[in-house]
Amino acid sequence: MTSIDMSIRGLQAAYASGELTPEGLLQKIRLAAESHAQRNIFIHLLTDDELAPYLAALAGKDPDEHPLWGIPFAIKDNIDLAGIPTTAACPQFAYTPEHSAQVVARLIDAGAIPLGKTNLDQFATGLNGTRSPYGPCKNSFDPAYISGGSSAGSSVAVALALASFSLGTDTAGSGRVPACFNNLVGLKPSIGLLSASGMLPACRSLDCMTVFAYNCDDADTVLSVAEGFDANDGYSRPNTYANSKRHYGLRQGPLKVGVIPESQLQFFGSDSYQKAYRETLKALQEDGFSFVEIDYAPFDEAARLLYEGPWVAERYLATLPLIEEDPQAVFPVVRDIIAPGGKPPATALFKAEYRLHELKQAALAQLKGLDCLLTPTAGRHFSIAEMLEEPVLRNSQLGYYTNFMNLLDMAAVAVPTAMTETGMPFGITLAGPALQDRALLSIGNRIQQALPLPMGATGLAQPALSTTPVGNTDSIDLLVCGAHLDGLPLNWQLRERGATLKQVTRTAPVYRMYALAGGPPHRPGLILDEEHGAAIEVEIWSVPAAEFGSFVARIPAPLGIGKVRLDDGSAVCGFICEPHAIGDAEEITAFGGWKHWMAARL
Repeated sequence: MTSIDMSIRGLQAAYASGELTPEGLLQKIRLAAESHAQRNIFIHLLTDDELAPYLAALAGKDPDEHPLWGIPFAIKDNIDLAGIPTTAACPQFAYTPEHSAQVVARLIDAGAIPLGKTNLDQFATGLNGTRSPYGPCKNSFDPAYISGGSSAGSSVAVALALASFSLGTDTAGSGRVPACFNNLVGLKPSIGLLSASGMLPACRSLDCMTVFAYNCDDADTVLSVAEGFDANDGYSRPNTYANSKRHYGLRQGPLKVGVIPESQLQFFGSDSYQKAYRETLKALQEDGFSFVEIDYAPFDEAARLLYEGPWVAERYLATLPLIEEDPQAVFPVVRDIIAPGGKPPATALFKAEYRLHELKQAALAQLKGLDCLLTPTAGRHFSIAEMLEEPVLRNSQLGYYTNFMNLLDMAAVAVPTAMTETGMPFGITLAGPALQDRALLSIGNRIQQALPLPMGATGLAQPALSTTPVGNTDSIDLLVCGAHLDGLPLNWQLRERGATLKQVTRTAPVYRMYALAGGPPHRPGLILDEEHGAAIEVEIWSVPAAEFGSFVARIPAPLGIGKVRLDDGSAVCGFICEPHAIGDAEEITAFGGWKHWMAARL
C-alpha cells in the first residue's frame, strides 16, 4: 500500500488515468489491513457484502460532481454507520443504528466509501489509545509506542494508508494528539460546524467530530463536504462567509502568532520533543512568522476544569444506563474516571461555569491582533509500557496543550512539522476563536509547504498543495487620507469600531489631492491621474470585517470607497472622490498629504 498515493488528489488522478479502480483499491486495502492486524486498528472492517452497496452507488455518480468519488475513509466507532454496530469500544454497550450520522451520510453522498469502524479509548475517554478491550492501538511508526487517543484507530488507519482520511471525535484533544503521533493533519473544527447527530458523545456540550488527513488540502475538502447546519443537533451552528471554503488556500504575508513562554512550556522529560519544537519555531521565523508570548495560565486553568471539574458528569450521562447497571463492563481506568461523574451537585457546575467564563475572557483577549496561537500538540510521546505504568498521570500530561480548547470554544488544526532524532513524528497545533477554521487551515498549509514531510508513515511525498493566495478574513485594510487620519476629527469612527493603525505609507505617484468645499470637518478628494499625479501620504487602518459595512454606509457623497494603488504596487480599499466634485475645490497635491496641507494653513 505504501506505493499508492492515498491522498484525495492522488486517488483522483489514479482513477482518472485508469491506473486504479475503487474495487481494486479496496482489495489492496483489505490485504494491507490484515497485515497490520496486530496493531488493533479496526473494531469492524466492512466485508465485501457490506461494501457492495457503496461500490454500486458509484456507478450512478459523476466523479466531476462528487468530490470524494471512490475515496475510502474510516470511522471512529462512536460514530454511526447504518447497519454496522457502534460499540464505543464497549461490546456490552453496542447497538446497531438504522441511519448513519449526518456527517457520514454527507461524505457517502459525495462518493466516499466507508471502510470500517476503528478502535478507540473506550467511550472516548483518554488521549492515548490503550484503554480498549480490543487491545491497545499501536503507533504507525513504532508499535511499542502509543498511537494517541481516543481516536486511535482512525489516525493509524490513515497513517498506514488504509484510508485516505478518517473521522474522529475530540473533547480534550482526541483529534489532535493522534495526528501528532502519526504524522498527520488533525482538524478539530469549531464546535457545531460538523453535525453531532449520530455521534455518541463523551461530553455533549463540548464534543465535535474531527478529520484526520495527510494535508490541509484534504482536510479542507472533507470539511467542505461534511459541514452543514443540522436543526436536529442542539449545538449545531451555521458557518460564516469569512470561514467558507472560498477562504482556504495559502496564507500570505507576515504572520503574528502567539506562543507560550519558556517558563510555561512542559515537555515532561522529552528532550527530543523540546528540540523539535524549538527547531520548528526557528524555521517558521525564517518563513515570516513573528512570535508574541502570551500568558498560558488561564488556558491551563481552563484545561484542568475538564477532568477536575463537574464536566465529568457529562461522561457519566453518556454511558447510562451501563455505568449504573453493569459498571464492571466498563474498562477499569475509564470506569474510575466516569463513575464519580454522578456525584457533582448543580452548584459545582455553576461555580465552574462562572470561573470558566472569566478564564475565557482572559485567554481570548490575548489573541486579539494575533493570527493564531501556536503550541506543541503534545509535550511527550510515551511508549505503551510507560502509559500503562501511569495511565492517569501520563494521560493528563498528554492533554496539557489540548484540554482547554473546547471549553474555550476554539478551533484548532494539528500540523506535523518535524521528525525527531529518534525517528518519531512531532507536530504543533494552531488555534483560534471559533469559526476561524479556514484561516487556521490556510496557515497550516503554509507550514506544510515550508516544512515538508511525507504522508503519514508511508514515506511518500505529499502531492502539490494549494497555492491560492489568501489573507486575513477577520479584518479589511482601509486607506484613509483626510479627516479619518490619526488624531483628526473623524478618526473616532475607526477607533470606535476597533480599527487599528497598521501603516503610514504613500500612494503610487498617480493621484491628485483636492481640498473639497464645505465643512467642518474639512475633507480631501483623491483623484486618479495617471499622467500628472503624485505620491500622497496616507494611512492604512485594519478594520474589523464585521464593522466595515457600517463604516462605509456613513461616507457622504462625493466620497466613496474604491481600490487605491500604493507605492509598493499593491492595492487596498480606500477613499476616492467623484471627479465632478473638484470643480470648485483647491488642489493641494503639491503638499504631499492632508496633514502637510493643514500644517501649512496654521
